[in-house]
Amino acid sequence: MHSLTILFEDPFWIGLLESIEGDQMQVCKVTFGAEPTELEVLEFLDRNWNKLKYSKPVVTEVRAKPKNPKRLQRDARKQIQSTGIGTKSQQALKQQQEENKLERKTISKEMREAEKVRKFELKQAKRKEKHKGH
Repeated sequence: MHSLTILFEDPFWIGLLESIEGDQMQVCKVTFGAEPTELEVLEFLDRNWNKLKYSKPVVTEVRAKPKNPKRLQRDARKQIQSTGIGTKSQQALKQQQEENKLERKTISKEMREAEKVRKFELKQAKRKEKHKGH
């Protein structure tokens, strides 16, 4: 089961895609910028559905949907009025952000080390060049 919630997180509009399969839930956050129209959202999903990067699966309870149409209508109204993101979704997004942060740190550390080695080798080559004579 997939669901898309569009929220306003100051200063941007975001889309929160939740994918629930069995007792596993995955979340993906998409930043739209200005308030997207339905057509823009549909086009975005058509073009980028395969490229979306979901968080790792999180175990969650799946509740059966109520069948009463009035209750469905009330729930839809509440969902529109609520401004927060479900706590499980927040945790999954936070976990994804932390993983991305660690990945960026390791990559930047490797690049710094490579640059340090390159500068050292350049300095050694310069020193050897100076000692060769005229």
